Amino acid sequence: MNNTIDDVVEFIRENDVKFIRLAFCDIFGKIKNFSVMSDRIEEVYKNGASFTPFGVAGFENVKNDLLLFPDLSTLSVLPWRPQQGRVIKFLCEIRNYDNTPFDLDTREILKSSLNSFEKKGFKCNVETESEFYLFKTDENGNPTYETHDNGGYLDMTPLDKGENIRREICYSLEAMGIKPTSAHHEKGRGQHELIFEDADALKACDNFISFKSVVKAVSIRNGLHAAFIPKPFENECGNGMRLKISVFKNNKNIFGENVDKLTEQAKYFISGILNRIKETTAFINSTVNSYERLGSHEAPEYISWSKYNEGQLIKVSNGSNGVKVELRSPDSAINPYIAVALMLNAGFEGMIKKAEIKEPVVFSENLKDNLDVLPMSLAEALGYAKNSNFVKEILPANLLERFFSLQEEQVNHAMRNIGEYTRYLFNTI
Repeated sequence: MNNTIDDVVEFIRENDVKFIRLAFCDIFGKIKNFSVMSDRIEEVYKNGASFTPFGVAGFENVKNDLLLFPDLSTLSVLPWRPQQGRVIKFLCEIRNYDNTPFDLDTREILKSSLNSFEKKGFKCNVETESEFYLFKTDENGNPTYETHDNGGYLDMTPLDKGENIRREICYSLEAMGIKPTSAHHEKGRGQHELIFEDADALKACDNFISFKSVVKAVSIRNGLHAAFIPKPFENECGNGMRLKISVFKNNKNIFGENVDKLTEQAKYFISGILNRIKETTAFINSTVNSYERLGSHEAPEYISWSKYNEGQLIKVSNGSNGVKVELRSPDSAINPYIAVALMLNAGFEGMIKKAEIKEPVVFSENLKDNLDVLPMSLAEALGYAKNSNFVKEILPANLLERFFSLQEEQVNHAMRNIGEYTRYLFNTI
């Protein structure tokens, strides 16, 4: 939706909008927002809306207030709010008071990367798939560890008790202009997955951020708790998030039309990601709990790719618009703007440098000894990231300083009390 400020003012008037939520993300991708009255929209669009950043993860050391400027193209109605006195939401650009860009605004980091690719004639699309668990709540509305059902992969009612909730989630998303293509019960007890249509990379990340808030809101309305924690149970599937990337030039998919006829550019792109995956894993798997998921229940462990094998880090797949490069290691605790910016830059680096092409793997036990492995702890992943010149070229120094500091605190917290740490993730992610 390409709105002008006049379009937005008219929409507000015609749809009885009374409140506007101005939303943005902290450095870990957690959505934040505050509301202003709808009659302030022209003022906010022109001058921004001020907020104090001290309580936002990563922004703690910012000494001055910041400004939010709504991206008018992201207008969406919150369908679970009253129809009279409606509420709309914008994702926002964060600026300093002198109107300069705020260097911890991760959405702008992705926009900057996409702009540089666009100048070279490339258009980058992303498709997302995300998993979550539904848990029952107690008489006070607090989450319990009892799953909503005991269903399994692709089960139906009565084993699948989340059918109506998934439908309500999909209806809510569609009302906000976000289009899921499918939804189903996943392998874990009480686990579900939604898959979204291919979209411009920035829009796909915006949609993912909104999707998580919709799932949370709809679940609460139904007396349930939705958890995106990467690994809620030791012996159940973790919550993964797949990123499927496709790149176009002159309206043609540069990866090819079919996985059996991959282009050289596709192979360079894949090799670029594989070459940088150790350095970027701390951003793709950003919690201590994330590493309990990797290497189990088909979540990848080895740095490899395949045309057909589901267990690999990267799997190439066919889509309606040609080949997609599917990264399978992320989980839903990520900041999608950082993750996609890093993956795209790694892939393009592989194409520019014509990285040595890594051969696809058809997985078997005797191949394991020949494959490198992903970092198996957040501490290990942070070590690679801190020493990465590639990461330092993509992400601002101030952001990296805050990210590493907060992640080290997280590792120390988990070491002191892993149970308390895991409960915090369970309740907040």
